[in-house]
Amino acid sequence: MQPLSLKTFKKRVASNKRKMRMFLTRLKKTPPKTLDQWAVTTEPNVWKEVDCLSCANCCKSMTPTFTNADIKRIANFLGTTANDFRKTYLLKDRTGDWMNVKQPCQFLDMKTHKCSIYAVRPSDCSGFPHLSKKKVEEYIHVHHQNIEFCPATFNMVERMMQQFK
Repeated sequence: MQPLSLKTFKKRVASNKRKMRMFLTRLKKTPPKTLDQWAVTTEPNVWKEVDCLSCANCCKSMTPTFTNADIKRIANFLGTTANDFRKTYLLKDRTGDWMNVKQPCQFLDMKTHKCSIYAVRPSDCSGFPHLSKKKVEEYIHVHHQNIEFCPATFNMVERMMQQFK
């Protein structure tokens, strides 16, 4: 697997984002009956082409939503209280969700692209990019956004476009 060039990826996104989003919008309106099973069998092939440690674009340009369970688990791991963890690392967005106070993520090592809290990372991170959830059509709005940030999502949507023209 070749290391990912974010510059090349961003160019691919720029030239394909509009048609991919239009495709996803159509797919959401009339999802094929085989979509869920197709996603389950296709996802492993997508991961053969993408090495997250050569990218980390999600950690550089997005922020997960931290649940209360995430906050307690991470605070415990860091040896602090949930309250102190919130004060130091998080802020509430306009919808009331807890988000990282800065980007790139404060837990990302920019040289190695490794997460310093990987073992206890937020559930939003551990599930990212949500490629083969049980009801794929319920996550199409997520793919709509993630094609811009995640090469795995981009590749998955490319394959969807080929499969479900």
